[in-house]
Amino acid sequence: MAVSKAASKAPSVVVFDFGGVLVDWNPRHLYRRLIADPAEMERFLGTVATTAWHGEQDRGGDPVEATRRLRAAYPQHADLIEAFYGRFDEMMAHDFPEMTALVERLDDAGVPLFLLSNAPAFLDDWARGPGRAMHPFLGRFQDYVVSGRVGLMKPDAAIYDLVCRTGGFAPADAVFIDDNLPNVEGARRAGLAAVHHRSPVETVAALRDLGLPA
Repeated sequence: MAVSKAASKAPSVVVFDFGGVLVDWNPRHLYRRLIADPAEMERFLGTVATTAWHGEQDRGGDPVEATRRLRAAYPQHADLIEAFYGRFDEMMAHDFPEMTALVERLDDAGVPLFLLSNAPAFLDDWARGPGRAMHPFLGRFQDYVVSGRVGLMKPDAAIYDLVCRTGGFAPADAVFIDDNLPNVEGARRAGLAAVHHRSPVETVAALRDLGLPA
C-alpha cells in the first residue's frame, strides 16, 4: 500500500494536493480548442509555454510579467501565450468524481481538510471564490496553502510546516495525499503520514488503513 505512517496514532487531518489528485489540471484541455493540429499543440507546449516556464509562477513569479516576456520572445504566438493565464481555469475544469466524493465523505464525517498546491498565487483567490462555482467541493476545505502565494514549494520542508501552522495541527496529526512521489517523500520527512496517490481505490484504502472514515 502506498502509505507511510509518521506516528502510531491515526491522523485526524487530511491535506490534499490539487492538480492530479482532485482535478485533472492539464493545459491541453485549453489548447486543444485553440490549436487544431495535435502535433503543433505539443510543439507549442514543449517549446514555448513550457512546464519550466509555468513552474516559475508556481515559485512566486508574476504571471503578467511572465506573459509579457514570453510574448516578446515569441510574438508570433502572442494570443496563445496570453491564453495560458488568461484562461487558466479552463485547464482545471475537470475534477475526478471519485476523489471529490472522498472529500465530501471526509468532510461529512468531521475530518478537517486542507489544500496544499504548487500553483501560481492567483489559485488561492480562485479557490476561495470563482473556483467554488466550478468545483463546489472546494468549499469543504478549511484553508489553502498555495506555493506562489507563500513563496515556498513542495517538497521543501518549510511548506509542510506552514500548512501545519496554518491549520493549527502537528505534523503527526495529518496525512498528505499527492500524485507526485517527491512531494510525498518530502511530507514524510516533515513528519506527516503520506499517501502516494495512484488511483482513487488505492488512496481510499490507504486512508481506511490509517483509521480515517474514507
